[in-house]
Amino acid sequence: MNKELLKGIVLVTIGAASYGILTTLVSLAYNQGFTTIEVTLAQFAVGLPVMGLLVLLNPQARKQTTKKGSNKYAILKLMIGGTSLSLTSVFYYLSVQTIPVSIGVVLLMQSIWMGVVAESLLERKWPDANKCIAVVLVLAGTLLATNAIENYNQLDVRGVLWGLAAAVLYTVSIFVSTRIALHLHSQVRSFWNLVGATAIVLIMIWVQKPDTFKTAVFWEWGIWLALSGTLLPPLLFNIGLPKTGMGLGSILIAIEIPVSVCMAWWLLHEEVNLLQWAGVLLIIASVVLMNRNTLKKELAT
Repeated sequence: MNKELLKGIVLVTIGAASYGILTTLVSLAYNQGFTTIEVTLAQFAVGLPVMGLLVLLNPQARKQTTKKGSNKYAILKLMIGGTSLSLTSVFYYLSVQTIPVSIGVVLLMQSIWMGVVAESLLERKWPDANKCIAVVLVLAGTLLATNAIENYNQLDVRGVLWGLAAAVLYTVSIFVSTRIALHLHSQVRSFWNLVGATAIVLIMIWVQKPDTFKTAVFWEWGIWLALSGTLLPPLLFNIGLPKTGMGLGSILIAIEIPVSVCMAWWLLHEEVNLLQWAGVLLIIASVVLMNRNTLKKELAT
């Protein structure tokens, strides 16, 4: 039994579920009149100092952060790679301004097959049959779960392009979690990822120069947005994805879709039809299929 692989599967799944919860929290914040800029800044500006505090409280992580010389290039790579975190959010938010959220989620989840393809190219080998089948099932389940089939005629080219760009950046963030500076502590990697992500958000706000900014978003929604969007997912991905690999990790992240649907049904009282629930079950079934060998070994123990 590969306990490390099982641990990675659990951590990645929890991190992806946190992203699914984030979608509903953002919708609730929007309902209170907060803007995309306000929500995005609160998400990263609150998350960064909390992650920094976690690093300071961890002697091993703190030692790596203050160590000079050998880690400076790794830290730079993490900061650059971390920009994909905030850009994924920004591109996704731009996408759903012109297309339905359900279709935007489908576009974002194209990172599933992008991740499998990227892993195959990096490792120079074809994905195995289980991954190929799981990808097909996840994509089919995603179409059903998000009710995208009924909304196919509501597409806007700009929204589609922004959604695909978000998927590409989401794939990049997975790559960063699985390949860059793995010798560093997971909290250190997450911290420097967030430094890069927050820097990009501040630069975008400085360029746009919004006329007003409601600071209430920080204490009303900041900690919840940070917890589900910038603390748990990066930290858990940085621990779990190196254990699962990019291909399997990309498929596990699809659990974000059923979580988003369930949260929208529960908290936002959105109507979810039988086809959508069927899609949720299909996604879960595909994840079980992908990991059936590991699950069998764990249950037999």
